[in-house]
Amino acid sequence: MGKFNIFSPFRFFFRASQRVKTTKAYSLEKLQILKGILGFTPNNIEIYETAFIHRSATRTRRDGTSWNNETLEYLGDAILGAIIADMLFHKFPNADEGFLTQMRSKIVSRENLNKIAIEIGINKLVVATSNSSTSFKNIYGDAFEAFIGAIYLDTNYKKTEYFVINRVVKNYIDLYKMESTDTNFKSQLIEWGQKYKREIAFSTEYEGDDNKTFVSIVKIDGKNSGKGKGKSKKEAEQKAAQASLKKVENEYPDIDFLNLQFT
Repeated sequence: MGKFNIFSPFRFFFRASQRVKTTKAYSLEKLQILKGILGFTPNNIEIYETAFIHRSATRTRRDGTSWNNETLEYLGDAILGAIIADMLFHKFPNADEGFLTQMRSKIVSRENLNKIAIEIGINKLVVATSNSSTSFKNIYGDAFEAFIGAIYLDTNYKKTEYFVINRVVKNYIDLYKMESTDTNFKSQLIEWGQKYKREIAFSTEYEGDDNKTFVSIVKIDGKNSGKGKGKSKKEAEQKAAQASLKKVENEYPDIDFLNLQFT
């Protein structure tokens, strides 16, 4: 019996839903850029074209339904996370869960994916309108995840994994430098609150009767904003702060969180 691929059901669904016939042939220039990024000739150009269509430039099919890269972004996010988690598990066999989780968060953070997308040239392929400033902040990172989903649909999991590890991680991610970078989400959130005059409060307690798991809830101006669990109070608060930062970033897209990163 062959090895079961957890993403196989998604593969069938997305392949069916992303069969889109374009009205224009993909330009030779864009095709060359795409081939240069991939390192191989794509089989299905339409899937990649879809991966680069931002929701601000949503297209409409003949039957009236719309399409953009949001579903591919969802698929790519899951696959990228799995590939990175597996890589870190084998790269740091003696590391604890907290370290691995933090490293994965650093690698797949929107800021890092935005940077990688520009470095490999995805920004040259993204299609978007100029009046979508509220959603432009993470446009390239979103497209990168959609791109990973497209590679998976066009090839398979192993080839997608090869692309991520050998063409992305090895060329654009310094794991050891990233390991030494202290990403203190709690400090970032507190600094944001001080800068924009918002009240930040953490409430952390043991969960259950075994007193082995902490749960932390962070509130902004008295309203729940993030929740996290961990084996220590610090880990739980960091996870809660990270969840809150993601929520805050979505609600305040004009805030530059790159200026709040601690290194």
